[in-house]
Amino acid sequence: MKFLNFLSKRNSSQYLTTNNGVLGPTYFDNLTSNIDNPKALYLFEWRRQLISSLANTRFQIMYYGKLHKTHKTLIIGTEFAPALVIAKDVIGGEEIVIFDGCRFGYNAMFCDEFSLEQINNRKANNLYTDKYGNDVFEIIVSAFYQVDIEDEIKHLLNSNGLVTLLNKTKMDLQEAKRNAFDYFGIIAIIDKKRRIEILSEELA
Repeated sequence: MKFLNFLSKRNSSQYLTTNNGVLGPTYFDNLTSNIDNPKALYLFEWRRQLISSLANTRFQIMYYGKLHKTHKTLIIGTEFAPALVIAKDVIGGEEIVIFDGCRFGYNAMFCDEFSLEQINNRKANNLYTDKYGNDVFEIIVSAFYQVDIEDEIKHLLNSNGLVTLLNKTKMDLQEAKRNAFDYFGIIAIIDKKRRIEILSEELA
C-alpha cells in the first residue's frame, strides 16, 4: 500500500473553483459540488465536495479495512483485501461508495485481480471517528489522472469502443478513463475548520 499526503502538495496552478476541466470518477456524477478557491489544485487533479442526492453535506464514514499503525488517521486495506469506504448521509440515510479498492483505480481495473470472496466479503461496518470522538464530517474527495490511460489500454479496445477490464467485463473507453485514476484521497472536515486526511492511496 502506498499513500500520499495531497494536502502538503504545492500549487501547480490556481483556479477560482475546482472546475479545472478534469472529469472525475463516473460513480460520483451528481453527488459532488465544486469548491471555491482551492489550494494546491493540480492540472491533473479532480477534487470536489461530496453531497448526497438530497444535497446534504454531512456524513458518517463506514469502512472495511484498518487504520495505519503510524499514520493513525488513514484507512488502509487488510491482508485479505483492499479498503472499502462508504459515506452515510446523516440526515437522509443515503449510502455512497466513495472508495472501493477492488473495483476502481488503474490497478484494480487493469492489474490486480480479486476473487469474488475478496470483493463480496468485505463489510464496511467500522465507524470512523477522530481522536476526539467526532463521527460526522464534511467530505472532500480527490482523484489524480497522471497516467495516459488511452495509450496504456489501447490494446484492450475493441471496434465498438469498449475496453475489456481484467475481470473480463467491458466498459466504454471514456468511462474507463474516468474510473482508472492513479491516486485517490479523502479529507474529512470538522466544523469547516479542522481537516483530517483519512484515505491516501496510490493506485498505479
